[in-house]
Amino acid sequence: MIRKIYIALMFTVLAGTSFAQVKSTVTKSTVTFKIKNLGINTSGNFSGLQASIQFKPTDLATSTIEASVETATVNSDNTMRDDHLKNEDYFDVAKYPKITFKSVSFKHKSGNNYTGDFSVTIKDKTKVIEVPFTYTETDNAGVFNSSFKILRSDFGIGGKSMVLSNEATVNINTEVSK
Repeated sequence: MIRKIYIALMFTVLAGTSFAQVKSTVTKSTVTFKIKNLGINTSGNFSGLQASIQFKPTDLATSTIEASVETATVNSDNTMRDDHLKNEDYFDVAKYPKITFKSVSFKHKSGNNYTGDFSVTIKDKTKVIEVPFTYTETDNAGVFNSSFKILRSDFGIGGKSMVLSNEATVNINTEVSK
């Protein structure tokens, strides 16, 4: 009887560990943006990316990525502009402290190239955006690199403007432990 319980317990443990995905820990990250203002590229970044990443290239159907950055960390190397970006017209950091990304689905394109559909939420407005990215592995890390465009009007950022472009380019580079 004890042997049967032991065998059943071992089978359960082995089955659970062989099908479980490993949750990765973010070890490095950069989140940058670029937008034209008066025809000149203006750039900045957000710091402190937090993420729950369970990505397995051989099993995209069960892979997930959830990530966020705090809006108050916006940094464009200009304190006056950063203060303006933190107010109600732009990120309204007091009311909306986070920008979030949550995967909906993934597709393998070729080699290390993938796309993911992500629900992106900024200022309580959510839009599904297709995000192309690469994923490469080393012995102990996985590296995600992505560049995609968003429209600030989709999220109510900055209102209408004759001088500020509606389109912003976002780059996310993340290294995770395996």
